[in-house]
Amino acid sequence: MRIHSIRVKNFKSLQDVQIKDVPEFAVFIGANGTGKTTLIDVFGFLRDCLSGNARSAVQKRAGFAQLVSRGHEKETIEIELKVQLDFSENKSRLVTYALGVGETGRKVQVRFERLSWKRGSYGRPFNFLDFKDGKGVAVVEGEGAFGDNVREEDLERDEETLDSPDILALKALGNLKRFEAASQLRDLIEGWSVSDFHIEKARPEPDAAPAEHLNEDGSNLALYAQYLAEDHRDVFSNLLEKMQDRVPGVAEVSPEDTGDGRIALRFRDAAFDRGFLARYVPDGTIKMFAYLALLADPDPHPLLCIEEPENQLYPNLLPVLAEEIASYAGVRSGGAQVFVTTHSPDFLSHVPLESIYWLEKHHGFTTIHKAADDTMLVNLVAEGQKPGWLWREGWFKGADPS
Repeated sequence: MRIHSIRVKNFKSLQDVQIKDVPEFAVFIGANGTGKTTLIDVFGFLRDCLSGNARSAVQKRAGFAQLVSRGHEKETIEIELKVQLDFSENKSRLVTYALGVGETGRKVQVRFERLSWKRGSYGRPFNFLDFKDGKGVAVVEGEGAFGDNVREEDLERDEETLDSPDILALKALGNLKRFEAASQLRDLIEGWSVSDFHIEKARPEPDAAPAEHLNEDGSNLALYAQYLAEDHRDVFSNLLEKMQDRVPGVAEVSPEDTGDGRIALRFRDAAFDRGFLARYVPDGTIKMFAYLALLADPDPHPLLCIEEPENQLYPNLLPVLAEEIASYAGVRSGGAQVFVTTHSPDFLSHVPLESIYWLEKHHGFTTIHKAADDTMLVNLVAEGQKPGWLWREGWFKGADPS
């Protein structure tokens, strides 16, 4: 399952943007304030709408008036994704999910929500979910629902009314396996991770608890390391080998029980017999370990968003990190995607041109350009120039890092 295209309207500075043919590894660059963080937040917003409701997701972002594009306060925030889903009998279908969130009398509600599919490039799509203001119709997806010869009039439909107009139909019906496309899409969005790693939160020794994934702020790093060490020893051993290769002097990283119900993460330098607790270890060492651990997840996130991974890392580590992220995306995990924002030309130099997008602002709103669509950039990279150098020299128009 992966995202093929994204369209966003009236979401902060993203008044009307579209990204087609989204690769497994996408890197977004641009000056401060051009909308990189806003683009990443689209995915966090969708996931928050699903885990809670549209009202709480909007309130988390300071209310509808702060979230909707300036000058478009009376309009609807719209997000549309084209997503590849896999069904039984080796059938793979490209479905379109469209969500509109608006405000009526200061009440946030889902204005529309559709999940559709069509057999070819032309013709009217089948709407498997079609809801407006909390009421709508859902197709019960039997064995033939995604067949090549299915007729829309033959599909069984259920009329549904949601408990509240701010709840996603995807949330309500995605729990039911008879709505297979909705169920798959719900699983996909729930599995997204929008990383917001904070080193200071990764230093303390947390109370012992299960941790099968690294959480978004990194506060369960010691618990997640313990999980890898105990349940996925081969993965953890490979992780340690990478740390030893990437960070000079690191001989061992080990989670350990402090004896009072907490788990500590200890880093041992090759020059010492006894290691140092995470709270006393340099920022870059902790951050590199956290990223390598995140990318070693035995059950990878279908979408992983990482903002400015270069912070606190020595420049020589950035090519390694770019390589590890590219390995996570699609190749190792069989279909995961990674979206990264960066201000680092050193990182960008180790990213393929077809993965690079740059953002700029015109009259307060964001525009997005794909580097591989720029003939001059393609020719310069073909001649041996590195994308990071081209960025420094101003070839990405409007995305000058200075």
